[in-house]
Amino acid sequence: MNNNHKRSWIEKLGDFISGKGFYLVVLICVAAIALSGYYLVQGVRSGVEDNPGLPAAGSAAIVDKPSASPVPRMTAQPSPTPTTQPSPAPSAQPAAQPTPAATAAPQPTQPASLVFTWPVNGSILADYSVEALAYSETMGDWRTHDGLDLAVSLGTKVIATAAGTISKVYDDPFMGTTVEIDHGNGLISQYANLAAAPDVAVGDTVSTGSLIGSVGATAVAENATQPHLHFAMYRDDNPVNPHDYLPER
Repeated sequence: MNNNHKRSWIEKLGDFISGKGFYLVVLICVAAIALSGYYLVQGVRSGVEDNPGLPAAGSAAIVDKPSASPVPRMTAQPSPTPTTQPSPAPSAQPAAQPTPAATAAPQPTQPASLVFTWPVNGSILADYSVEALAYSETMGDWRTHDGLDLAVSLGTKVIATAAGTISKVYDDPFMGTTVEIDHGNGLISQYANLAAAPDVAVGDTVSTGSLIGSVGATAVAENATQPHLHFAMYRDDNPVNPHDYLPER
């Protein structure tokens, strides 16, 4: 029976706490906290009023920083008096040298007007013909003929048709002993079927009418005809008609 009575009391207490009693307990706790805070504030305020020199709270202290070191006084130094330097005497400038005049480039010497003459005084045995074929008695065929065959006797003197420089002396396998004269500007005169020993050499300078050799019989390509000089002219290595240069007779 006692156990039933004790269980009933506990049950009643639990019902109270779970009901209105919970709020009553909370209210009592809040009141206790408020009352404690009130007395604490009153105690602090009394201490401050009794000792006004103390800081309001804690033990923090304010430490003064040491003052900056005094700046040393600067003593004014007398400025040095500038020394006047003597101006250097102007040195004599060298006189301007005259600029040498530009030397004009040498101009190529233009050949004087050429005077032409016939290399031998003989009749025309075979005329110039490069556009029409001419019959060759020696070769027995028709072919072009790039010069003049001038009929003369063996040993007839051959002269230069115009002034110039001996550019070639050679033995051609078909035209025999041959001499060539360079007259400038690409103009060449050729003398073939000469005697074996010409009277000039390469590099010799000749004038119009200078002796260069004599008529021979060295041209195997033309030995079927009577003795003659084979005379031809070329401009820039192309055959030209000697009649365009030789004087009329």
